[in-house]
Amino acid sequence: MKQSVLLTTATVFLISCSGYNHGGNGSASKQEPVVITSNPDGDGENISVVFYGGREFYYPLMAVWLEDSDGNYIQSLYVPESVAKGIFKYGKQENGQWVRGPKRAPQTLPYWSHKRGVVASDGLYMPDQETPVPDAYSGATPTSDFILNSRSDRPLKGVFRVMFELNQNWDWNDYWTNDKYPGNQYYLLSCQPALVYQVIVNTDSLRPYYKMIPVGHSDPAGETGRLFPDISTLTTAMEIADSIVVRISE
Repeated sequence: MKQSVLLTTATVFLISCSGYNHGGNGSASKQEPVVITSNPDGDGENISVVFYGGREFYYPLMAVWLEDSDGNYIQSLYVPESVAKGIFKYGKQENGQWVRGPKRAPQTLPYWSHKRGVVASDGLYMPDQETPVPDAYSGATPTSDFILNSRSDRPLKGVFRVMFELNQNWDWNDYWTNDKYPGNQYYLLSCQPALVYQVIVNTDSLRPYYKMIPVGHSDPAGETGRLFPDISTLTTAMEIADSIVVRISE
């Protein structure tokens, strides 16, 4: 199935399933979701991920990737370009102003980055200019609802997982306070840790669509690749996304 056909089908079907569309800070959005295309030359399944922002959506960063049934990393499908190359819009200060430049942010998407398993020269599991994510799997950071149309590198047979990690900086709450880990610079930039969603897919019995569910949160400072299943301490982080829906086709 061509990407254009997949997009049309996914847009009509999945928007009707959601029923409504939230913009950031709880405002209703009338805009159509932005379309992101990654890995169009992959030889495997078409994978469409439709993301609707919740009331706390405010320019979060995210990663989408595939794992096998045992949780082993297969490949990335999409990460924002800033994460993929380690160059951020507000990466460094010059003359008292934030400008584009390199920044190390292991707390941003640590579950994905440790699964990817590439260690940079500074010892961090986070891409930099020497260990970037290939362009085929990256793109601009979404600033609104979006549809990701991607493909797996190779055909996927049997059971696999689609994973989604989502993080938004400086979202303190009564549990994740700014003095919880004194002196930890990476935690201070993250606050509530990244939230991890997943769906389990079986190619032998595909469903029309899959709604992603949260399965845990990442290491708050990005020091490990652990997944913490208790998400009861997360508040506004649970409202960054209103819904994330996946559709698979050949």
